[in-house]
Amino acid sequence: MADLQVRVVPRAKRNAIELDEDGGIKVRVTVVPERGKANAAVIALIAKALGVPKRNVEVVRGHTSRDKTISIDGVTRDEALRRLAG
Repeated sequence: MADLQVRVVPRAKRNAIELDEDGGIKVRVTVVPERGKANAAVIALIAKALGVPKRNVEVVRGHTSRDKTISIDGVTRDEALRRLAG
């Protein structure tokens, strides 16, 4: 299981996952941050990028914040970062 700290940017022009030089993860989603729509988009985008089912990805902290902790079942943190970078 991997826990990732991500920064979410809602209302972006396109969906994207970006990794900073210092190891930060920025997730851009096109949807608005209301009634969990942005969280659902983040979960779907990360699941697709990692090749895991959406049910294995969960927001565990920061449900209403831009800074979130995402838990991913089935991959290690290093494996998740490697897949997101590639």
